[in-house]
Amino acid sequence: MKLEYPFIIDRDPDGWLVVQFIDFEEAFTQGKTVEECYLNAREVLSLVIEQRMADGAEIPLPGHSDSPHRTTPDAQIQAALLVHLARGNRSLADLARALGTSWPSVQRLEDPRHRSTLNQIERAAAALGKRLVLSFEDPSPK
Repeated sequence: MKLEYPFIIDRDPDGWLVVQFIDFEEAFTQGKTVEECYLNAREVLSLVIEQRMADGAEIPLPGHSDSPHRTTPDAQIQAALLVHLARGNRSLADLARALGTSWPSVQRLEDPRHRSTLNQIERAAAALGKRLVLSFEDPSPK
C-alpha cells in the first residue's frame, strides 16, 4: 500500500504558493517554489499523521484526486501507520503472541516516535500476512 497523499498548490495574493491536503483539512503549508512546497508538504503531512496517531484519531487512506501533487509522510511515520493499518481489527496482544514478544514491544511498532528496525517491521508484516517492500523514489516533482 502506497501512502501518497494528494495536495493542491494555489498561489495566494501575496505571491506565496499555498499547499492544502485533500484528505486532511488541518494540513496546509506554503512555499516560494514548488520544490519548497513539496518539502514543506511532506513535513506537515508527517506531523499531522503523527498527531492523529497519538490522539487515536482517524487517519484516512489517500483519496483519489486529479491533482498531480502527492507526497508521503516520512519513513518512520509510514512504518507505524502501515503496521497499524495492516493489523486492522487484530489486537496488539494477538500480534504480540504471533511474534513471540511482549505487548509493549508490539505497541512501539505503531508509535511514530519510536524507530522500529526493518527486521521488526518485516517480522510484523509477515505475522500479518503481508510482506515489506522498499523503494527509492524522487522526493519532488519532475
